[in-house]
Amino acid sequence: MNIPNEYIAKTEDVADQVIRKGKHVLPTVARLCLISTFLEDGIRMFVQWNEQREYMDMSWGCGKFLATIFVLVNLFGQLGGCALVIARFKVEIACGILFFIVVLQTIAYSILWDIQFLLRNLALIGALLLVLAESRSEGKSLFAGVPSMGENKPKNFMQLAGRILLAFMFITLIRFEFSFLQILQDIVGSILMVLVTIGYKTKLSALVLVALLTVLNLYHNAWWTIPAYKPLRDFLKYDFFQTLSVIGGLLMIVSLGPGGVSMDEHKKKW
Repeated sequence: MNIPNEYIAKTEDVADQVIRKGKHVLPTVARLCLISTFLEDGIRMFVQWNEQREYMDMSWGCGKFLATIFVLVNLFGQLGGCALVIARFKVEIACGILFFIVVLQTIAYSILWDIQFLLRNLALIGALLLVLAESRSEGKSLFAGVPSMGENKPKNFMQLAGRILLAFMFITLIRFEFSFLQILQDIVGSILMVLVTIGYKTKLSALVLVALLTVLNLYHNAWWTIPAYKPLRDFLKYDFFQTLSVIGGLLMIVSLGPGGVSMDEHKKKW
């Protein structure tokens, strides 16, 4: 048992070195990845203005006016929310706007009845919760310069909820195919996701999962290889940027740590 533990310890040391060297850019990279799906969708609302209006009018029979309002809300809500998150200005309001957009699209596009899209949207909400958790300042002390001994419970529970919801993304990637690589991917990915969810070896697990999801995303969702006239291109682009947003959520976990409600935190008290 000592040999595997030694390997894990060495791997954790390497991961810690990587995190320390990238600690100044990691939160920004995480935010950029996280907002990517909202940014791409907001730009698409502008570029495909007429198509989006016609689709909503045909799907819901709501008329041109309401269809236009829907597109405008998505356009300005997503681009505005992304700008606020990147600028780290009024992050709570920005996350609220983006959360509203996710719920709105879930209803408008009938995602409630498509389990795969629903799970991905839940993972996206988890990523937003992690951004919200990062924006919350630690509890203030009664005395200047003296750190507070109290835990920031809302932040800890947001980190817990964010970790749990992020796990739904990997569920959508599990495929029941009888090939060695697919079975290995399912097993390794599931183990890593469980570790991230319960908060055990969290930073290392999240970092390895980032690498795994990045490879899978580039392989399965290579939308740039599909001609622009094929509908498959838009579907793959949607999946690509949603997965990239979840990768941003995992990078946020790497940057923030698991929070107070985790096995890693409880190990410190043992």
